Amino acid sequence: MPPKLYPRLLLAVLTGLNILNYIDRNVLFAVQSEIKKEFLVSDAKIGLLTSAFFITYMVAAPLVGWLGDRFPRRNIVVVGICIWSGFTFFTWFVHDYNQLFLRHAIVGIGEASYATIAPTLIADSFPPLKRGRMLAIFFLGLPVGSAAGYFVGGYLAQYFNNWRTPFMAAGIPGFLLALLLWFLPEPPRGQHEEHSPVDAWTLLRGLVRNGAFITATLGMAMYTFAVGGMQVWIPTFLQRLRGLDVKTANIDFSVIVIVNGIGATLLGGWIGDRLLKRYFGAYYSFSGIAMLIAVPFMVAAIYVSGKLMFPAIFAAVFFILIGTGPTNAALVNSVSASIRSTGLAVNVFVIHLLGDAFSPTLIGKLSDKTGSLQTAFWVAFAAAGISGVILLYGARFAPRFKLNEIKAAEG
Repeated sequence: MPPKLYPRLLLAVLTGLNILNYIDRNVLFAVQSEIKKEFLVSDAKIGLLTSAFFITYMVAAPLVGWLGDRFPRRNIVVVGICIWSGFTFFTWFVHDYNQLFLRHAIVGIGEASYATIAPTLIADSFPPLKRGRMLAIFFLGLPVGSAAGYFVGGYLAQYFNNWRTPFMAAGIPGFLLALLLWFLPEPPRGQHEEHSPVDAWTLLRGLVRNGAFITATLGMAMYTFAVGGMQVWIPTFLQRLRGLDVKTANIDFSVIVIVNGIGATLLGGWIGDRLLKRYFGAYYSFSGIAMLIAVPFMVAAIYVSGKLMFPAIFAAVFFILIGTGPTNAALVNSVSASIRSTGLAVNVFVIHLLGDAFSPTLIGKLSDKTGSLQTAFWVAFAAAGISGVILLYGARFAPRFKLNEIKAAEG
């Protein structure tokens, strides 16, 4: 395979899988109202479904990361894809809340096998000064997959009058892309960087003392708390407080996410890479400022009604997503190639432990207790602001690349 084609084809396949990854997660959010009606459960139990997913996801991640630094990563990714696609498809046979809870928990194991390792394959395929753009393309899965999940869930659930149908449709394509990935070669580990073997204990001690890694991880944790909690409840909010039906609420929101997400995510990756050539802390500062700008728009999106509501949602989504590429590039650059899978696994564990492993359930419980979903969203607003502050502070710890040498190597 021509050397320039291979990394781009790998990026395309991994991006397609990441889109499916987020479709699977967000289909549930689109049909929560229907599940609540059928199983007669509280908002807290609905939120607990997502918490169960992220608890198994973050518990599985450290083991997957350890395996990813020692064995062929492509094989681990393919196995993970088959687990999550299989259990997504078999949601058709779920007929009570406990079965759905178990299904969602097992899917978390499969997705951890993919999400922990895939960014390391991309990092090894492209040099540091291109990673912001390339990871921005990969993380298009977040807005595109999330929007598609809302769309597929809302449309198919209403068309077939069955909330299980979207899960079945979302499970099939993963097997096809996994088969394609199986036949692609794996990039050499650390081919664009110098690295040396590190034992597990030294790795953990090093990560704790690594300011670039710690601030990127904590900033992402607060981001994940805010965004993870809100994306679970926004479709329900639009239905319950703004009077939209399940199809309209999910399609309208998905259009905003996909249009805004593509533009903002790609633009952010491009800006981040341009700024990095001038300032080592650019990824951190750019993402932190974007999150602080997003906060007032997030508040407006929940409290403004009428014609101004969707423009406020649009602006909030734009500033939330524009830092996606730079933040993830900052993370992969903060650890050396030989321990990158393990480092990302620790990151996954921490961001979900402190983030969306419990924020959907917390928002659901606050909604039940206060009788106001709007009031419950304030914990997400606060977390978004904290995320921006941490990322701004993290710029001081950004790694110092030999930029002139990297530029020369890139031609």
